[in-house]
Amino acid sequence: STIPWFSYLLFPLSKVQGTHPDCSVVLHFQQLEEECLQRIRSESPSPGQAGQGCPTEWDGLSCWPALPRGQSRGVACPEILSVFKKSKGLIQRNCTEWGWSPPSPPYHSACQLETLGSSNDTEAKARHFVTMKVLYTCGYSTSLAALLLAIGIFCCFRKLHCTRNSIHIHFFTSFILRGTAVFIKDHVLFSDESIDHCTMSTVTCKAAIAFFQYSVLANFYWLLVEGLYLQTLLLLTFTCDRSYTWGYVLMGWGVPMVTVGVWVLTRLQYDNHGCWDDYASVYWWVIKAPILLAIFVNFLIFLNVTRMLAQKIRCPDLSRTHKQQYMRLTKSTLLLIPLFGVHYVVFALFPEHVGVDARLYFELVLGSYQGFLVALLYCFLNGEVQAEIRRNWGTWQRSMESNVFNLATQDFTA
Repeated sequence: STIPWFSYLLFPLSKVQGTHPDCSVVLHFQQLEEECLQRIRSESPSPGQAGQGCPTEWDGLSCWPALPRGQSRGVACPEILSVFKKSKGLIQRNCTEWGWSPPSPPYHSACQLETLGSSNDTEAKARHFVTMKVLYTCGYSTSLAALLLAIGIFCCFRKLHCTRNSIHIHFFTSFILRGTAVFIKDHVLFSDESIDHCTMSTVTCKAAIAFFQYSVLANFYWLLVEGLYLQTLLLLTFTCDRSYTWGYVLMGWGVPMVTVGVWVLTRLQYDNHGCWDDYASVYWWVIKAPILLAIFVNFLIFLNVTRMLAQKIRCPDLSRTHKQQYMRLTKSTLLLIPLFGVHYVVFALFPEHVGVDARLYFELVLGSYQGFLVALLYCFLNGEVQAEIRRNWGTWQRSMESNVFNLATQDFTA
């Protein structure tokens, strides 16, 4: 099929970013092409009519209806271009004895596409998104390393084994899945520049997108679990009840799995085209609505925990030790809840094509360092973790010194 040449100049974004809503432009022209080809097939001339005029033709941008020889026809610039440039140019073609004449004036002139499709502008955009890709690759790599180290710390030290830290480990794992899913999606969708990303529709790319959506959902729902657990501890006055653990696991991993399963079945049944990364699709709300719900509930938890914390701290009967426990427990979660959800809610109020640059910066660049921030707050800056590491480090040093002393004594006595 013929894809309009200027679509790649107008929208280089689709070759770099993780999603490409601008592919709808390319798909729009492909739909027009298919309609034109169907019209051509239905108008197949009989042998006696051949050579008496110009048949219906698709030139890559417009469908030119059949025309008798010696006549001319004019068409307006494609309507979809008016979204980007208010152009009302008219292109004409003549039917000559040699067939259709070239468009006059050319599309790029009549539709005022020079500035939009300039090579300098295209190269600048390409460099911008390549730089952004390098930044979020570094961010996710840093986050993965920090999260794996944090999980190792929680697993190695027996005194850190508790329900709270178990939830932290699940939360860290959701970030690891999210970073891994980004790398997998980039490899599947954008490793080969010769592939038409707007029309690629393979099982592998759909599976990569489904895994990415699952990891994003799991990330938000484990943040919700963190908020719910914090509220439960405040209500139960730090009474850890392990009976809630399986409920948290089902919420953190089960709800995203059911949601993505419904989304996959919906796309297979009603919208099984492309690679399922077109966020303009109405079925995107199957994923978007649960995320917004999790953010909204977390925001309510944020307000309620803040209220409860203020009441407990003002309580004169509460000891200084308990006040410090409340503050230490809540500061990380109270910071993360608004940090993770505010920008998502803001962007959710606007269409997907609005604020693309800002959306990409927040979701890809800043979002790539969220895992590192979580590991920092919940593990590396955690006083309990630091004390346990110091204690084990001291024990190890004393053990090494004792071993060295024993070896020296043995050598001396020998």
